[in-house]
Amino acid sequence: MKIFPAIDIKDKKCVRLIKGDFNNKTEYETSPVDQAGKYKNSGFKNLHIVDLDGALTGETINLDIIQDIVSQFDLKIEIGGGIRTMDSIQKYIDVGVEKVILGSAAIKDKNFLKQACIKFKNKIALGLDAKDGYLSISGWKENSNQLTLDFLKKVNDYGVSRLIYTDINRDGTKARPNFEETEKVADISNCPVIISGGVSSIEDIKKAKNLNNKNIEGIIVGKAIYDRDINLDELVKEIDA
Repeated sequence: MKIFPAIDIKDKKCVRLIKGDFNNKTEYETSPVDQAGKYKNSGFKNLHIVDLDGALTGETINLDIIQDIVSQFDLKIEIGGGIRTMDSIQKYIDVGVEKVILGSAAIKDKNFLKQACIKFKNKIALGLDAKDGYLSISGWKENSNQLTLDFLKKVNDYGVSRLIYTDINRDGTKARPNFEETEKVADISNCPVIISGGVSSIEDIKKAKNLNNKNIEGIIVGKAIYDRDINLDELVKEIDA
């Protein structure tokens, strides 16, 4: 089980949103680079970053911060947030991230996802952010009217290297992940799946590890770390060797 501590960047700061609502956010004093350093020093190997400025603008607003994190710390980084062009993907690949997460752009244009997987082999992750079974797009502001599992079946053979499934109703709430829906996604996905949204305690991590589904690769932990509901030293012990 891989554990991905999360960093969400807005206005150069670490923030956490409740259910993706930009009007319901908490800012934290630590900078994204310093927070990444804490994760590295605690023994984590993977990092999940979302550029919330990018999600709003469609530009690689915080590329410099991502580059600083990549250059300073030996971490495997996945980055998402408003990545809508091949050029943006290339910029992140060039600074050394492991995976680039495509969300809204991939859902709106399946061919873009397909071509990205061909051009950037083993570098593209697909972010499926769902509310009540339907995929949301555009910073979670719009319902795509596409059922998550139906969309996945259509793109399953495109060559996506990782899938991140987020239950929006759980994200930032610490209301426990939606393990049931994540397992449904993992059951049909052709690539490994990451659990995202709602982690509240170390017990959620233990439950994720005990799921009888070999296609679940890891779990993302965000707000529970910042709010000190989960201790980093305790969390790092749950990483599988």
